[in-house]
Amino acid sequence: MRIVINGFGRIGRTILRQILTQPDHDDIEVALVNDIAPLETCAYLFKYDSTFGPLPCDVSADKTGLRVDNRFIPFSSSHFLTNANFPSADVFLECTGQVKSRESAERGLKAGARAVLISGPSEFADMTIVLGANDTSLGNARIVSNSSCTTNAIAPLLRAIDTGLGIERAHVTTIHCNTNSQPMVDAPRENLARSRAGAESMVPTTTSAMSELLKVLPKVGERTSVAALRVPSLSVSAIDATLQLSSPVGPSTNTFLDAIVKRCHVIGATQDPCVSRDMRARADSLVLALPETQTVGSKQLRIFGWYDNEWGFSARMIDMARKLAARSD
Repeated sequence: MRIVINGFGRIGRTILRQILTQPDHDDIEVALVNDIAPLETCAYLFKYDSTFGPLPCDVSADKTGLRVDNRFIPFSSSHFLTNANFPSADVFLECTGQVKSRESAERGLKAGARAVLISGPSEFADMTIVLGANDTSLGNARIVSNSSCTTNAIAPLLRAIDTGLGIERAHVTTIHCNTNSQPMVDAPRENLARSRAGAESMVPTTTSAMSELLKVLPKVGERTSVAALRVPSLSVSAIDATLQLSSPVGPSTNTFLDAIVKRCHVIGATQDPCVSRDMRARADSLVLALPETQTVGSKQLRIFGWYDNEWGFSARMIDMARKLAARSD
């Protein structure tokens, strides 16, 4: 598979880190990385990562690209990629977070890529697809949104539970680490609560997961509410879900959840009393914390799970890119 990474921020760098450090991605060729930041800055931030630690490779900025050990990756600093400066690619990974129109969503296609994968919610995509939830609906869509990290965490789980037992109603709270949308010190933001220093407070806020769930699983989404709480943590987020079920969960709740883990390859589980730091760099979309499972009666179920909102989501970007590249035109 041959890809272009457009945008070398947190997700773009994490995708490249996984490609270069995991042997099962040796078949992926990165034809180009594009970002408007200076090459030297991008090389430095790729080499030294405050979340995942230093990259276990030699990294340097060449005149026209990144050199990682013996591997050379072309780099450009174009605001608008065109077919004049764009190599052939199976998938254009749109990781800038700046898709503000259908025209900008189509830019990768017009430059020559076979498909575009957007690393976040987008109203301009042909389809919003979440692996483990609605990926059988991919079809021939050429511009695909990979939705959000939180939607990737909750949608496969809700689909599996609704299929197995039926969901009458559900509420999910995402406990999300702070992101660069929050300031380090108090500073004006459109959302007043998010204008407060992200490292100092827990911040109730909005989440796109509610509207995204309606796209991915409309029937389940109509019966589900989602809320968000930002917490002063560098990485790894969590979900706390309470579900009213149509059918009794049975004598062993965790046996039911174990069966979900075996069927759904993007969901993991742990029996250990873990904390968020233990889940850093887990590739699962969600890791169920089985000791936290609770029931009230036979039809109310509480589930708690962890997700590395950068590493897990980046892993799904690679998985989805493979699905797009594997299709025949």
